[in-house]
Amino acid sequence: MSTITKKELIDRIAENTSEKRVLVKPVVQSFLDEIIRELANDNRLEFRDFGVFQTSQRAARKAQNPKTLKKIEVSARRVVKFKMGRLMKQSLNGNS
Repeated sequence: MSTITKKELIDRIAENTSEKRVLVKPVVQSFLDEIIRELANDNRLEFRDFGVFQTSQRAARKAQNPKTLKKIEVSARRVVKFKMGRLMKQSLNGNS
């Protein structure tokens, strides 16, 4: 498994669309900023066949430091969950 950076993704999109990188970069960044903004507003983002991003509340809990074995309180927090869509499931499971 390899890691693809935002820069590499922008380069691929620029190449696939025959657009200049300087035109693609702000569009990709704006898209990512909007996802963050909508999730921060507790909105659900649904991209048909790709998947759904939504936030949920994780309850406060007690945890333990594995090194010191000291008990600590972990506060409640919001987390982002992703549920993949039909086309992504098919692609990942080799049913394309």
